[in-house]
Amino acid sequence: MRSVPDRMRHALLFEILALAIVIPVGGYLFNLQESAMGVIGLGSAITATVWNYCYNHLFDHTMMRLFKTTQKTVVLRVIHTCLFEGGLQIVLLPAIALYLRTSLAETFSLTLSIALFYLVYAFFFNWAYDRLFPIPLLPAGSGRQAASL
Repeated sequence: MRSVPDRMRHALLFEILALAIVIPVGGYLFNLQESAMGVIGLGSAITATVWNYCYNHLFDHTMMRLFKTTQKTVVLRVIHTCLFEGGLQIVLLPAIALYLRTSLAETFSLTLSIALFYLVYAFFFNWAYDRLFPIPLLPAGSGRQAASL
C-alpha cells in the first residue's frame, strides 16, 4: 500500500502536469479565454485531487482485500482509470455548465474532451508513476507490501 505522503505526491504531480496541458490546449480548442479555461481547469483539478486521493485509497484497499496486492495489470489499470473518470464526470459536467452558463448538452463536448484527455493521460501517468516510485515488496510469505515514500 502507498503511504499518505506518496499519495499526496502522486495527486499533486498528476494535477500540475495535467493543468500545464489542459489550460492552453483547452482554451484554444474550445475558443475560451485562458482565464475561463484556467477556472475550469483549476476547479476540475481541485475536485479531481480530492477524488483521486479518496478513490485510489478505496481502490487499493479493495484490491488488497480481493487479491492481496495492489499491483495492477493493464486490464485493471484500464478499469481503474475508467471508473475514476466516470465518477469525476458526474460532478464536473453540471458544475462546468453552471460556470459557463450553458446547457448540459452544450457543455458535454468540453467535459467529454477533458475526460478523454484524462483517460489517456491518467493511464500513462499512473503507469510511469508506478515504475518511477514502485511499492517495495516485503519478504516472500508475508502476503503484504511495504509502504513507500
